[in-house]
Amino acid sequence: MVDISELNFDERGLIPAIVVDAVTRRVLTLAYMSRESLRISMEKELTCFWSRSRQELWLKGETSGNYQHIVSITADCDRDALVVLVEPDGPACHLGTESCFSYPVFQSAERSEFSIRGLYELLLDRKESLPEDSYTSYLFEKGLDKILKKVGEECTEVIIAGKAQDKRETVYEIADLAYHILVLMAEAGITPEDVHRELSSRHVIDHKVKQEKMV
Repeated sequence: MVDISELNFDERGLIPAIVVDAVTRRVLTLAYMSRESLRISMEKELTCFWSRSRQELWLKGETSGNYQHIVSITADCDRDALVVLVEPDGPACHLGTESCFSYPVFQSAERSEFSIRGLYELLLDRKESLPEDSYTSYLFEKGLDKILKKVGEECTEVIIAGKAQDKRETVYEIADLAYHILVLMAEAGITPEDVHRELSSRHVIDHKVKQEKMV
């Protein structure tokens, strides 16, 4: 662990802190911490910053209720910047948006960023707009029974490919299964974050069980 005394604060006594959602990995905001606000953040496990405009300590969520619960804080190689992973209680931006970074400046025409959350949001859009000649629209139009049937079929395909020890085919079938599971989630109102939280809670339980066994 890096001690606070090893961090390089600037001439104003501040260090930039990049706040990232621990579940979605989306950058939420960029703020600044002083030694005191960093100490408070670590003690309370809530983000506390130094407001450069008001020249005072600022506990995120103190007035809005949108607290940011700290998962971890990591320094960069030069010890002059921090990444703070958090579980937010609400929007990070004072404008009410999830992230302060919501205004695209450039997007490569050849390279597009892929994420499970992005695909899920696309499926939600398909469910709402139901564009013609869309397989996803077809699934939503047919309803839950059809979606469940496809999930079952894709599970079987994964088993067959896995049993054959065909890595390429297994990857292909797992991708098909993942897509149909996401369709099911969109239909049922289950978000990727819901699944992440469930897996995370199981990880904690397993960790405790291991500790108890070791004792």
